[in-house]
Amino acid sequence: MDAQLAQYIPVLILLVLAGAVSGGMLLLAHWLGKAGRRTAAKDMAYECGMVPVGGGSTRLAVKFYLVAMLFILFDIEVVFLYPWAVVFRELLREAATANLIFWAMVSFLGVLFAGYLYAWRKGALDWHEPRRAGSPAAPNRSR
Repeated sequence: MDAQLAQYIPVLILLVLAGAVSGGMLLLAHWLGKAGRRTAAKDMAYECGMVPVGGGSTRLAVKFYLVAMLFILFDIEVVFLYPWAVVFRELLREAATANLIFWAMVSFLGVLFAGYLYAWRKGALDWHEPRRAGSPAAPNRSR
């Protein structure tokens, strides 16, 4: 057998073993799952001992998902900033990479800041509902 192909034998064994274990678990769950009888009470969602009221899922406003995506986006940037900050002093010792590495990170942060400003200007970070044109203003209750 070719030496390069022989290196993939452990990977093949792992794939076969993973497939056998996952398939065996599915078959075992199917086989053991038929032993119990299903009733409406067993299929009902558990709500701390109380009878569930309403639908199973509530709708969330899109702004919550937007803020979550922006958090993930800006959180991933920290993943890129941390290794750069750790090796920054070492990279400054080499004259060839000192300016390149600094300006590459400045341009990276510039693009991030431009994205942040864009999201801010578009109102992606606002939590209140914008007033519609022609709608009455909220009454002033401070007397």
